[in-house]
Amino acid sequence: MSGKLYGVGLGPGDPSLMTVRAVEVIAEADVLAYHSARHGRSIARSIAAKHIRADHIEEPLVYPVTTETTDHPGGYKGAMEEFYTEAAALLAAHLDAGRTVAVLAEGDPLFYGSYMHMHKRLADRYDTEVVPGVTSVSAAAARLGAPLAEGEEVLTILPGTLPEEELTARLAATDVAVVMKLGRTFPKVRRALEGSGRLGEARYVERATMSGERVAELADVDAESVPYFSVAVLPSQVDAERPVREYGEVVVVGTGPAGPLWLTPETRGALAAADDLVGYTTYLDRVPRRPGQIRHGSDNRVEAERAEFALQLAQRGRRVAVVSGGDPGVFAMATAVLEVASQDAYKDVPVRVLPGVTAANAAAARAGAPLGHDYAAVSLSDRLKPWEVIAERLRAAASADLVLALYNPGSRSRTWQVGKARELLLEHRAPATPVVVARDVGGPGERVRIVRLDELDPAEVDMRTILLVGSSQTQVVRRGAGEEIVWTPRRYPEV
Repeated sequence: MSGKLYGVGLGPGDPSLMTVRAVEVIAEADVLAYHSARHGRSIARSIAAKHIRADHIEEPLVYPVTTETTDHPGGYKGAMEEFYTEAAALLAAHLDAGRTVAVLAEGDPLFYGSYMHMHKRLADRYDTEVVPGVTSVSAAAARLGAPLAEGEEVLTILPGTLPEEELTARLAATDVAVVMKLGRTFPKVRRALEGSGRLGEARYVERATMSGERVAELADVDAESVPYFSVAVLPSQVDAERPVREYGEVVVVGTGPAGPLWLTPETRGALAAADDLVGYTTYLDRVPRRPGQIRHGSDNRVEAERAEFALQLAQRGRRVAVVSGGDPGVFAMATAVLEVASQDAYKDVPVRVLPGVTAANAAAARAGAPLGHDYAAVSLSDRLKPWEVIAERLRAAASADLVLALYNPGSRSRTWQVGKARELLLEHRAPATPVVVARDVGGPGERVRIVRLDELDPAEVDMRTILLVGSSQTQVVRRGAGEEIVWTPRRYPEV
């Protein structure tokens, strides 16, 4: 009969953190295998040392390469693949001989561990059991003595080997994070923490639970002193002290057309870092609640007052996120904030605008690609500009054969603009011109239809609807099982 394979997690380094089951498996095993670099020293073996007997068969699995270069024809990846294949064959020979094999792994065997490469090659052929272990993440949090994640906070675990831009985006977008595999990646990780605005929160833990353990503020750590067995931690922000600032800032963010799926990583980060959220209540409701944040909801018709209130909060040292729907710079809150911020009283308040997915782009993506060529965006609301101006712009855009994205087409108090716009456009467009009628894109009531311009019904249009009116070149095509798509060619016929 074949022997049994065990992946044995030994915890982060302190032998007293090994589980009872790990000790039992080591005692039962015939063969103990462990990975090491070419120097032959194995951290896994050192953790389990007092449980290793003289009659244990030991199989060091020595990496052919770690940080140095290799002349293997397949490069680093090829050298490692060959090594894992040979190591699995070595263990398979013991298993075929009926021996029980325990592969020792620091931390947890299936958490960024080398054991998993044996598991993937052998677990489908032999009886296998994985013994979980305490991870370095848990050990680091324990050594910091601070909650790692609380309530509804999201914990993100990242390898420091990721590209810097990816690290920056992910650190900006999450509540709590641990970055592993530091060592030579430390300078890049530090820059990513700084770029995401999280450096001040970051803690550093080196060799947690081992001899030589070190805990520090990450910003104070010398890059030359950082070993591979260290992690960066952004701990829980629940109950964390808010910094005292002479001046805060205002960040105007767009939430996209609907919920969290439409947020950019940069916007997520700004929302998470804010002391105060200011905005129309409907848009604030899209933002996850975080302990310690204060929400200031208001009606949709007080943009200037909302902007001034946000700037006043920033003058008191608060970091304020003004929440807008769609893209804040497209018929939304960015203009209102910047208009007030241009006054002398607020010129010293830092203001940033972060882009979001606008309604036109969201609706276009649902329908196909109607905005594939030149287009114009026009708001049909006559609350801030007279209808005569709107009509003049519609005529100009229609006569130029531009695709039109019509924002704010109608509401309960404005029911005639869509019909009037249809009449104006029919003076320049064929009756069969396709119109995308998109309502509540991304939301629970999403409905996207393609209708003819002459059949556009004003009764089915409200403030949650956007209209995309095609040009003379816009095509409607049926595909597959009756799916209808609309697209505008990028080429325009020569005149």
